[in-house]
Amino acid sequence: MACLISFKQPDRNIKGALMNINKGLSDIMKSSSLLSQVVGAEKLFLSGRRNRGEDLESAVRFFLEFLHGFESFDFDTPCVTVFGSARFPERHRYYELARELGYALANAGYAVMTGGGPGIMEAANRGAKEGGGLSLGCNITLPFEQEPNPYLDKFIEFEHFFVRKVMLVKYSTAFVVMPGGFGTLDEAFEVITLAQTGKLERFPVVGMAKDFWDHLRRFIHDTMLAEGTISNEDMEFIQGANTVEDAIKIIRGLSRTTF
Repeated sequence: MACLISFKQPDRNIKGALMNINKGLSDIMKSSSLLSQVVGAEKLFLSGRRNRGEDLESAVRFFLEFLHGFESFDFDTPCVTVFGSARFPERHRYYELARELGYALANAGYAVMTGGGPGIMEAANRGAKEGGGLSLGCNITLPFEQEPNPYLDKFIEFEHFFVRKVMLVKYSTAFVVMPGGFGTLDEAFEVITLAQTGKLERFPVVGMAKDFWDHLRRFIHDTMLAEGTISNEDMEFIQGANTVEDAIKIIRGLSRTTF
């Protein structure tokens, strides 16, 4: 492959980075997996200020990881992404609710995408498989918790959280937020912010198990709304549901509820 990226007068760091970048792009044509090129890259990138050449190499690693995702997911089925904690065991009520949700989504004609790990993610993927639907996962390399669950038809393993979050959003036209922790909140609020700022269509966002979110719901209404950091219209970006039937109605646009 010919040189793909060049500058008129690159400095030594940039020149070395360009050589590595062009080799990496060439290797795409030969390699079935790009994971080995990015493992550990996010921590390195966020470790502090580096020279321009190293940052340029990181930027290309981001590109390689995105490209791997785009090449791996090729499907026509409408898709719903389910967010939720990795920590709920089988037979927990939230695990069972997510499993029921995955099954219902598959029966309604949707593919189900999750973060690909255990807990809520496993349950939703499991239900989708049991319902005969397409089960997808965007896994993340972590030192704990996050092994791919066994109910995935297709999955990708990512190094960079932000690349993974883009992939979890890109293919879906609705989002279900099951009970979860910091990661679940991060994913949910990013989707809401993208819609709020016009970067994403106003797809349905469903907060499942309303009792779990009760304190958060009160904080949003009694503090954020009361202090003017959000508007009344912003409260409409997420809707609440306690049953799978209600969630499916919201996703299909047949019902609107408050969170």
